[in-house]
Amino acid sequence: MSYDFDLITIGGGSGGIATTNRAASYGARCLIIERDPYMGGTCVNVGCVPKKAMWYGASMAHALRDATGYGFDVQVGSFDWAAFVAKRQNYISNINKFYDSSFAKNGVETRHGEARFIDKNTIRVGDEQISAERILIAVGGTPTLPDIPGAEHAITSDGFFALKQQPRKVMVLGAGYIAVELAGMLQALGTDVTLGIRKDRFLRDFDEPVSDQLFGAMQADGVTIETGFTASAVEKTGESLSVIAESGTRLDGFDEVIFAIGRTPLTPPLDLSKAGVNTNKRGYIPVDKYQETNVKGVFAVGDVIGEAELTPVAIAAGRRLADRLYNGQTDRHLKYENIATVVFSHPPIGTIGLTEKEAMAEYGDSVKVYESSFNPMYMAFTDHKVKTTMRLIVEGEDEKIVGCHLIGRDADEMMQGFAVAISMGATKKQFDDTVAIHPTSGEELVTMR
Repeated sequence: MSYDFDLITIGGGSGGIATTNRAASYGARCLIIERDPYMGGTCVNVGCVPKKAMWYGASMAHALRDATGYGFDVQVGSFDWAAFVAKRQNYISNINKFYDSSFAKNGVETRHGEARFIDKNTIRVGDEQISAERILIAVGGTPTLPDIPGAEHAITSDGFFALKQQPRKVMVLGAGYIAVELAGMLQALGTDVTLGIRKDRFLRDFDEPVSDQLFGAMQADGVTIETGFTASAVEKTGESLSVIAESGTRLDGFDEVIFAIGRTPLTPPLDLSKAGVNTNKRGYIPVDKYQETNVKGVFAVGDVIGEAELTPVAIAAGRRLADRLYNGQTDRHLKYENIATVVFSHPPIGTIGLTEKEAMAEYGDSVKVYESSFNPMYMAFTDHKVKTTMRLIVEGEDEKIVGCHLIGRDADEMMQGFAVAISMGATKKQFDDTVAIHPTSGEELVTMR
């Protein structure tokens, strides 16, 4: 049968772009469809990239605070939110243009509009009907708003990145990494932040001592953390917002209320039933280890499958898929374990592998934990001390490292290199046999006793 394309990708985010460009580099005829007028998806436009830019800005605020400890007479004025946002958006615009040029270079065709399945090989975009031998779903997700009275007065992370002015006082609701990151950034830049979480801890899937240390560090930085707080309503009086909890607690006087309570897959507009593609009860698309759905020739990567919802994971899975389909690498696929990740909090967290609790549940008494907690050299000259903690979770007689969890200055950059070793099955002895780089914080990982 003759098709218009070899591969149609629905979704111009990181996973879709990576897959399509890799497939095109092998000679496949490719089309990528994006509902928004620009490419890049959540990560580039309202996620990782603008978040990291804001994190750098917040880190600069901390550095200015610390500068007096190093002998600088620093007079800090106001922060120009609008000027910074303009530079941030210009940076993003350049990435959007780069994607457009990469498609042109690779011979990838593009369409902008809402894609809907006609059948497993056919997509409709506007008035156009297009066919392909294979179709990839990479539509990602969208931030979730709760179904409570007044939710329309609140914003999500998308709304945060659309703010033209810095809010004076904000409430962030959520206990995941997005909530923690937004709260930390805003507080560092001078906003009065309250973080509301449903239970008594945030980042509950992370290694407990690490997430607990961040809890204390954020409080020390001035973030007010309301535990046991589940929003039941948002009220607006003039320009001021109030949040009412299920417990009856009422908090007033906010300029913005930001919900960061999770994301919802963008599958409903696709008419997946027309292609026979299954979703689970939350709307995610189950796939096998080769990223194939229950329908042969229809694949899915990225956040839409609901597993390890991280930009580099989507890219890695997509590129491996293209390698297998169009370059003869017959068993090429992504293994969804030992995936390193970073929370861009203040201080940052870097983590890979099992937490202590997970390791104990899997391996029992053969688990041992090595830990080092210290003030890094940078902090020796500052009044505001932010401790670094490093934890290695090992298992068995050979003490294979099954988890590594860091919190502190530069933890984000350290994690990438150590993740390579841990992914290769490194043992504690191999870490011990590595000559340390001195003086660094990273040397603690190879000198622990």
